[in-house]
This record gives sequence, C-alpha cells and structure tokens, in this order.
Amino acid sequence: MRTREELLERIVSDPNVCFGKPVIRGTRIWVSLILDLMSGGMTVEEVLAEYPQLK
Repeated sequence: MRTREELLERIVSDPNVCFGKPVIRGTRIWVSLILDLMSGGMTVEEVLAEYPQLK
C-alpha cells in the first residue's frame, strides 16, 4: 500500500492543463473524476481496468 505522501505526489495542478484542475501526473485524468467513480460504487480494480494508465 502506498503512503499518503506517495499518493499526493501523483496529483498535479497546472493552469495550462485541464483548466488547472488537479489531475493524475502524466495524464489528463481529473482527480475529481476518479473520486466520483469511486463514490458511485466503482472499486479500485474497476477504475484501474477502465484507466490502466493509472497503474
């Protein structure tokens, strides 16, 4: 399991990328999208199957 610091290092915000919304480093996947999917009932495994670049 990754530590909180390791997870937070993967989140970046750049005003020139996705309107400055927090994204997963190296992607244009909004952090809010992942949180919405998981709060809607998707498991970590399902999210990773849908977005394999997050592995």
